[in-house]
Amino acid sequence: MRLDKLSDDEILAFRFCDLDLKIEGTSVEDGIRQLYEELDANNIIFRPDCYLADEWLCPDGEPVIGIAFYLAHPRLKKLEYKMMLEVEGGTKTSFMQLLRHETGHAINYAYLLHRRKRWKDLFGPFSAEYPEKYKYRPYSKSFVRHLGEWYAQYHPDEDFAETFAVWLDPESNWREKYKGWKALDKLNYVDRLMKTIDSKGPRKSNGSRHWVASRMKTRLGNHYKKRQKLYAENYPDFHDFYLNKIFIPPSGEKSPKKAYKLLREHRKELLKDVASSTGERKYRISRLLKELVGRSKDQGLEVGSDEKGAVVKTAIYVTAQIMNYLYTGRYKRKR
Repeated sequence: MRLDKLSDDEILAFRFCDLDLKIEGTSVEDGIRQLYEELDANNIIFRPDCYLADEWLCPDGEPVIGIAFYLAHPRLKKLEYKMMLEVEGGTKTSFMQLLRHETGHAINYAYLLHRRKRWKDLFGPFSAEYPEKYKYRPYSKSFVRHLGEWYAQYHPDEDFAETFAVWLDPESNWREKYKGWKALDKLNYVDRLMKTIDSKGPRKSNGSRHWVASRMKTRLGNHYKKRQKLYAENYPDFHDFYLNKIFIPPSGEKSPKKAYKLLREHRKELLKDVASSTGERKYRISRLLKELVGRSKDQGLEVGSDEKGAVVKTAIYVTAQIMNYLYTGRYKRKR
């Protein structure tokens, strides 16, 4: 199928199973080959089965790896970027980071490593519930830093997968990079643990594939609608509804007071007041304020006659969003 000849709307009308995608002959195959070479270099004979899925995943308890379907075709990568503003695994570096991470899960399940006492002592209970969202400590040295958003702090299973990924990466230089960190204890444990399973077959070598792209009858248009709703807070227009209530559209006047300049002028004041009233760390409040400044600038929003009132309304909005995050792990938008 010549996907490169089709428009976005035409592709979005397709079902996953109609795409006829294959790993063979793509950069995905090259990445899998590199993974197997890295495992071989560490005397690990287990080779996780890889397939194309609707997104990156390792099904819970199954020693198999689902790789996002769009990586098997350049045209689908372009569509993914248009719809989601990013392409997870779109570069060779990010692809290998994600593949090593999912391999950590697969090896954990294949050898039932999470049942070992030392594993539980270092990473925590494997049976812990996955939170809908998680709150992380960006300055913690108890976790490796591999994928974004301090993902190792999400769950014990993710902590192990991230630690394994850093350990497996031949260019990570983990002994030096994590010297003096508590995370080094986990890395040293993984190093010893892998030596106990090298050249040994897994206890569970076969796994059930889930969300296989070639079997899914979901249309791509519906797939992206669901994903966009799920990740709404990551889109540039997330705060627009409220910003347009606080400020006014471009007036065309010669020297109007710009909203983004007002927010910059009062940034320290807003940061201090919101941190004091919510108890949240300043880094997250600062990040949210930066998003508001950027979006106000992009839209060319201006300040009306009541500058003080605009600052107060901004403080109220930021406080509300931070409290939403504290209680639910995410911001909320009302339409």
